[in-house]
Formats: sequence, structure tokens, C-alpha cells
Amino acid sequence: MGEFTSQVVGLFSRAAAAQGGIISGDNPTQYNKADPLRLWIIQLVIIICVTQLLGLLFARIRQPRVIAEVIGGVILGPSVMGHIPHFRNAIFPLDSIPLLTLTANIGLVLFLFMVALEIDTRLLKRNVLAAASISIAGLVVPLGLGAALGVAVYREFVTDPNISFGNFLLFVAVAVGITAFPVLCRILAELKLLDTEVGLVVLSAGIGNDVVGWILLALTVALVNASSGLTALWVLLASTGYVLLLLFPGRWAFRWLAIRTGSLEKGSPTPLLMTVALILVFISAFFTDIIGVHAIFGGFLAGLVIPHDNGLSLAVLEKIEDLVYIVFLPLYFTLSGLNTNLSLLNNGVTWGYVFLICTVALLSKFIACGATAYLNGFNWRESGAIGSLMSCKGLVELIVLNIGLSANILDPRTFSMFVLHAIFVTVMTTPLVLLFYPAKYRKHFKQKSEPTLQPKGMEDDTRTKFALVLDRMEALPSAMTLSQLLQAPFARSSNRDSIHSSVNEKFVQESSDNSLATSSQIIIEALRLIEMTNRTSTATVIKSQEAESLIHNDPILSTYRTFGQLNELSVSANVSVVSADEFPEAIANHVSATNSQMVIIPWARGMTSVTEEGHTGAIGTRNPFDGIFHKTVTTEDQTGAVVYSEFIRNVFAKSPSDIALFVDRGLVDSSGGSNKQHLFLPFMGGPDDRLALSFLVQLCGRSSVTATVVKIVKTDHVLSSNLPKATEELSEHVAITNTAADTVYPQLTTETRMTSGLADNLLWDRYALPSAHQSPEITAALSRITFRVESTPTPLRHITDMAKQVAGQSKQISSKTMIIIAGRSRRLAVESLRLELKKLTTDLGSNMSASLPTTLGDIGAALVTTNVNGSLLIVQAASPSKA
Repeated sequence: MGEFTSQVVGLFSRAAAAQGGIISGDNPTQYNKADPLRLWIIQLVIIICVTQLLGLLFARIRQPRVIAEVIGGVILGPSVMGHIPHFRNAIFPLDSIPLLTLTANIGLVLFLFMVALEIDTRLLKRNVLAAASISIAGLVVPLGLGAALGVAVYREFVTDPNISFGNFLLFVAVAVGITAFPVLCRILAELKLLDTEVGLVVLSAGIGNDVVGWILLALTVALVNASSGLTALWVLLASTGYVLLLLFPGRWAFRWLAIRTGSLEKGSPTPLLMTVALILVFISAFFTDIIGVHAIFGGFLAGLVIPHDNGLSLAVLEKIEDLVYIVFLPLYFTLSGLNTNLSLLNNGVTWGYVFLICTVALLSKFIACGATAYLNGFNWRESGAIGSLMSCKGLVELIVLNIGLSANILDPRTFSMFVLHAIFVTVMTTPLVLLFYPAKYRKHFKQKSEPTLQPKGMEDDTRTKFALVLDRMEALPSAMTLSQLLQAPFARSSNRDSIHSSVNEKFVQESSDNSLATSSQIIIEALRLIEMTNRTSTATVIKSQEAESLIHNDPILSTYRTFGQLNELSVSANVSVVSADEFPEAIANHVSATNSQMVIIPWARGMTSVTEEGHTGAIGTRNPFDGIFHKTVTTEDQTGAVVYSEFIRNVFAKSPSDIALFVDRGLVDSSGGSNKQHLFLPFMGGPDDRLALSFLVQLCGRSSVTATVVKIVKTDHVLSSNLPKATEELSEHVAITNTAADTVYPQLTTETRMTSGLADNLLWDRYALPSAHQSPEITAALSRITFRVESTPTPLRHITDMAKQVAGQSKQISSKTMIIIAGRSRRLAVESLRLELKKLTTDLGSNMSASLPTTLGDIGAALVTTNVNGSLLIVQAASPSKA
């Protein structure tokens, strides 16, 4: 090969080696200043995976995510993984730390911007005296004790003569006195203390403590960075002038821009407003950095400019918080862990001082805030909880320590000592609160709601007051459909007969002198459920404190209240901001607080579902349960339906009143301008079916509503060989499904079955064989109902066939759409229909999930499985233990 050829081949070989990456033998973990991205991504992925995994573990013991991030950094640092040969040099080489630090500091600036967005000084107006006194005591006492502690630490560990004694004392005092407001909010949410007076006072005191703490820290940094007293004065003057510039003309200008862009009115920032906000953040950080104050204070000041009106600041926060909390903050706190070397704590004196620091930091806050709370009228349990919560450190403490390390106020040993104390104090917060203030001693505020008028003469067993659950926009059409039916001019009964069984179960028997009332006596207690997410930020926490404003601004509530006004319904709006897991409990509390007699849960999704075979739901609409018994094209419907059915079952289990689940399949025909409905009820007995029958009669008080009620008598037991097994299944105390515990069953005895059967017969005769003593209104309602009795060996198949027949007749003859009312029959069911349901689904070749019958009951599951052309109203009577 010639020389020229060799040079050409060598040229291409070098080019391939330069561009081929790992294919050409390149090592991606080797740090390259010209191309540091690859190692940075490796570091980022490792940090996120470790912190997320630890976060899941610590969440089980109710510890904030910041603990996982710091401990993750400690594990990745010299204390643990650093002992593995070449690990630190391969993954976190010293040359790569500046880039990691730069990225983390960018995230820290954004985080301080978010902290300012979350601070709403309007909260300070609530319990202002108690909050102010607790906040002041939680600053003055810890600052003083922190300074005294700093004297001892300085004399024992500080050997560098360049570290000013005064600056060191001031820095340690701030580190001990500051409270981590963001972590505090998440602990309050996790422990369900946001709707207690303790939570409200701690939030207010935490805001004041947080603001003053940051101001003191800014002053400390300015003094440390200043080369002389005159320079420090100029830094403070420049900082003061910049703060005034931002908070007055700057804030006015930003509000003007928010109004002009429509962001303030909509409560959501436009791209232009977000661009201006982010530019403001980084310019502000740049300015505070060049005048000698840390850049993070510029980000904090920029957040104070954003208006809180109409939720604009929270909307801005939600735009950036995921990126900051998932990517940037773990980098920052992992760096804290990388700088923490526990091997430096290698003697008894050092560990003694660690214990002393932890004791002073915890007790100074705890005693000062707890004693002040006690003097303000809180009992000893509440005072202990307040003192424990105000001792929380977390995010803010670690930021302070890192600033001290970068400013050379702390050396690696003292830094490690204070990091250990921050972890200890934060970890102790939750256990101490649970110790002093367990759930049984908590006093929760009542549901945030509008005032409503109580009808005069209301009796407990009259269904004139309904709790309507609104958790999503898609629920509005079905909620409106059923609400119109409730306008039937049914009134309360002046005296009602009751039969009480030996198991204390009540069933309502309509008396002959029932009277009817006007529709204005129907009261709807609309409950708007808003999910509080599991994010680390306090956005949803603050939102929960603004529930009163949400009542007037929430579009779902506004739409339904307008509907109520147009239809002469008395609507009271209520808001509850809780985590999704707490929705059933929030509904139960709402029912108890409002004394509602029935809970209405609308379930509709308004989307067409296409199965693998290409079939759609009836009339081109989507069956809400397609996702849990059909093989749909996407798994989103399956997952969503299963999760939502679990929520429904939890509501069934926890509600203290009657419940009606309205599965609206979008079949209401409003083209004719009228709302004509035909109701169909298969009556098999039991408290749920009795509730269904009495509620159907109430709905038929409306002249446009007709009904067919069929009493099903099961005759020849075709599946008799399997009946003992079915009976055994039915008598279980708790039926467990794949996802959640089902409704609790009572013990079934011959006596309870006979009592329930007697109640069935009495109620049936009351309506099917009306007497002349009934009021004209009741007689008119019963005249629109067709009663009949049929016998069959296969009740489910017979019911589904009848439902299809009635639906077809209603549509063709009277142009009415059908709503099928069925009892869930989870208690005292006359017959077990599980075996027949299983056989029915097998014959149809349907892949039915276990969630379906446990949510809707056997009859409801059969109606859905056979795709009957009608909406469903599944009712369950209140449990005797909860009624």
C-alpha cells in the first residue's frame, strides 16, 4: 500500500473513531470538557433512579422526598459508594462537578422562584395573633440558642483564621432558626391536617418564619461576601432598592401585562407571560449575584412579583414544577450528599456535638413554638403538634448549608455535622406529630360550602336532600339529567310507617296519607372534588386553603349552579381539595355534615369505544364499563374504568346514607325539546330493591316519566347443585375483589331472611295494590307505573330480555329513553345470582372483569354485559350501622 493510500485510510479511521462513539471504542463515562453531555446524562439518570426508589421507600413511612434525595446523595458520595474502587472517578469525577453544580444552581433559582409563588400572605390574616406570636417565638429563641451553639462549634472545629467569628455565629443562628415551609406543607397534607386549626396556624406561622428567615440569610450572605463594612452597606442599599423596584413598579407592570394578555382573567399564563416571567427570574438572579447576594434571592424576589389573583401564581408554578422537582432539585441535594463525608465524624467529640446540634435545633423550636401555642389557648396535644411541625427543616436548611459551604463558612466536617442534623430533625417531625396529635384527637373544620336553607318540617327518612358528587366535567350531563327527574313534586310524608327487623335494618313504607311538595324543596348539596396531587410543591396545599374562592370560580360548579337556577333547584356548592385516595372519605364527611339523605354519583365519559371486533356501544355512544369487560383498542379505558370502579366501591362501603350510581350512557334524546323517560325496575327483594322501588315511585311524580316494575320470582333451581356453594359465598362477612374490599355482609339467618321478605311483600302491596286512602298525587304517580309479577328459573337472562323489550317499546311507541333502576343487592339478597351471571357471560363470550359485578351488583353486571339499550341507576340502601 502506498504512502498516499495509507494517509487516506488513516484519515477516515480517525474520523470514524471521532464520530463512531462506543462503536469505535469510545468510553462514555470518560469526562470530556468539549462534550460533557454524555457523562452528565449518566449522572442524571443514576441520581433520579436512586432518589425515586428511595422516595418510594420513605413515602411508606411518611417521610418527605427531600430525605430520600439527601440520603441518596450520601449513598452516592464518599460515605458509601465512594468506598467502591474507581466509582467516584468514573461516575462523579472532580472535573464534572462544576457542570453538575451549574445545572443544580439553575434548578435552585427556579425552586426559590416557586417558593415565592407559593407564599400567599393572605393566609397570614387568619388567626393572625396566634400565628404571629408562634412565628416570632420560633425565630427569636432558636436564633439566640443557635448563636450560642455557634460559639461552641466555632471554638472546637473552626481552624481557618479567615472565617469571621461573627459571620459564623450569624450563619449558624439562621441555620437553626429557619423553618422549611415547602416540606412543612407536604407533611401537613400527608397527615391530613390542612383542615384543622393546627394546620392553619402552622401554615400562617410558617409563611412568616420563611420570609424572615430568607431575609436574614440574604443579609448573612451579603455580609460574608463584602470585603468591608462600607461594601456591606452598599450591598444592602442596592438590595433594598432592587426589592422596592420589583415589588412596586415591577409588580404593577407585570400585573398590567397579565391583564393585557388575558392571563389574569383566565387564571392561566399565556406563552408571552411565561416568557417574561422566566426572563425576569434569570435577570433578577443575575443582578443579585453581581451585587454580592446569592443568585437564589433574585429568583425568590421574582416570584413575589407574580399576582396571586384567580390562581395565576399557582398556574405559573404548575408549568415548571415537575421539571424542577424531578430533575433539578435531586441534582442539588445529591450534591449535598456528595459533599457529605460521614467518615470525617470519626471521634466521640464530633458525635457529641452532632447530638448537641440536633438537640438544640429540635428543642429550641419545639419548646418556643409549643409553649407559645399553649399560651394562645391550644391544648397540650395541639401545642406539641405545632412545636413539632415548626421544627421541620428539610429543603431550606440544606440550601442554607450549601451556601455556607460554598462561601467557606463551613468546612467539610461541620457541613457533614449540620447535614446530619437536618436529616434527623426532618425525619423526627412526622413521628412526633403523630405521637402528640393522633387522628382521634383532631378537630377538623366543617366542609367549605355555601349556606343553604333547610326545608321546614324535614324528616330524616324523606329523600328531599341529595348530595351530588362532581369530580370531572364529563359528569355534568348525567348529573343534569338525573337532577331534572328529581324535580318530581314529591313531598315529605307527615307520618310514615316503618318495620324494623331483628338486625335493626329499616325500610321505608310509604303511608297512605303521603303528600307532595313543590320542586323548590329539593335541595342539591353539590360536592366538587379536586384532587390534591402527590407533588412536593405546596400548590395544591395552598389551593385547598382557597376553597371558598373555588366555589365561585370553578367552571363545573358554576355550570351546575346555573342549571339549578334555571330549573328552580336549590343548589348549595361545596368544595373539597384532597388526594384521590381520600375522595370516598370526603364524600362520607360531606354527607354527614349536610345530613344528605342520598348520594348521587354520575358516571359518564361521552366517548365512543371501539372493540377489537370493531363494534361500538349502542347508538354510537360509549359504555362507561367497556374498559373492564371488553377488550378495547387501548388500555387507558380499561385502567381508568377499573380504578374508578374501585373508587365507587369505596363510596358504597363508607357512605352513611343511601347511594345512587347513575351510569349515563348518553342515550337521552333531547331533540324534541322534552325530557321523557321510561323507568324499568326488576324487583327481587332486599333493602336495595326496596329503596329502588320507593325511589322509582318518587321519580314518577313527574308527569313525563313512566315506569315498568316487574317482580321476579325464581322458580325451578336449574343450578341447584351449586346453590350451597353460592349460599356460602353470600354469607361471607367481606367479599374481596382484585382491587378493593367490597361491601360488608351481615350474617344471614332464617329470621333475617323472613323479616326482609316480609318487608318486600308489604312494600310491593303498598304500591302494586294501591288503596283509596292514598293522596291524589301518589295515585297519579302510581297510575304511570305498570306492575306485574313473573316467574322464571333464570332471573338474569329473563331480566335482560325484558329490559331490551321494554327499551324497544319505549323508543318506538312513545319516543322515550329508558333508565334501568336496580338494587345493588349486596346485603340480604334473596337469591345468589353469581353462578347464573358467570354462565351468562360465558355464553355471550364476554370477558367480564371481577370489578363489574362487585361494583354494580349481579343484575347491573348482567345488563351491562348484554349491552341493554338504556342508562343505569344502581342504588344501595344505607347500612344499618351507618344509617
